[in-house]
Amino acid sequence: MRCYFHLVSRHDVILDNIGVEVSNLESAEAEARQAIWDLRREDDQTDEEWQGWQLNVTDAAGQLLLSIPLSTPLQ
Repeated sequence: MRCYFHLVSRHDVILDNIGVEVSNLESAEAEARQAIWDLRREDDQTDEEWQGWQLNVTDAAGQLLLSIPLSTPLQ
């Protein structure tokens, strides 16, 4: 299944128009957590600056599959 990873806040949306092919929802969540980790590593913003932002994972129809706040500690 193709999943799309959108960065969303109350005031801004950064859409993923390409998406990633994954085998199941667990794989989509792993991809989302990796994307958040990569984003944090590349960007020196503090956790407070990520307050209010989340990474929404949707399917090809636009249905929300999961949402992970960027301020959430990653394991």
